[in-house]
Amino acid sequence: MIGSRSILTALRSAIERVAPRRRAPAGPAPTRPATVSGQARPETRNPSPGGSGSDATVEIDPATLGSPRWGYAPAPNGVLDPGEIVWTWVPYEERDGRGKDRPVIIMAASAGQRMLAVALTSTDHGDDADFVPLGVGPWDRERRPSWAGLDRVFMVSDGGVRREGAFVDRAGYTRVERALRSRYGWN
Repeated sequence: MIGSRSILTALRSAIERVAPRRRAPAGPAPTRPATVSGQARPETRNPSPGGSGSDATVEIDPATLGSPRWGYAPAPNGVLDPGEIVWTWVPYEERDGRGKDRPVIIMAASAGQRMLAVALTSTDHGDDADFVPLGVGPWDRERRPSWAGLDRVFMVSDGGVRREGAFVDRAGYTRVERALRSRYGWN
């Protein structure tokens, strides 16, 4: 049986092929809040790093990705490594040019200099299969528990991130890797 997420992913991919993605206009970010699900959140347009240009962070369709090159190897060497947690601009799901600076965990190498990543959140997702618990780590200054989202996959580049010097532990990385492999059928 085909799941609703698979249908939505296929529909989203088909729409993107037909309708080009709208680009945000240059200039300062609007100050009025956008509301989604009744909660206000600030709009951000053209932020950096990762907000625009060749280093932009982009959401990808996992079905179009070949086999990622996995391997937990975080190192404070100035190069993106699987297991490293960095901050980048992540587009909102509405894909209307708005987004938010947020932490992502680098999961695997992909084409060229780009890396596969998933976003982290401190919103409690304890009973949600779309999220893997990571616990508390140095990437959150308030020391809140974090979850890695599995439902959206991003490609990030070295020039599109802000480093905080944080790494997820091997056990947390392995839980997220296994969940992504299982969900998307990656080897």
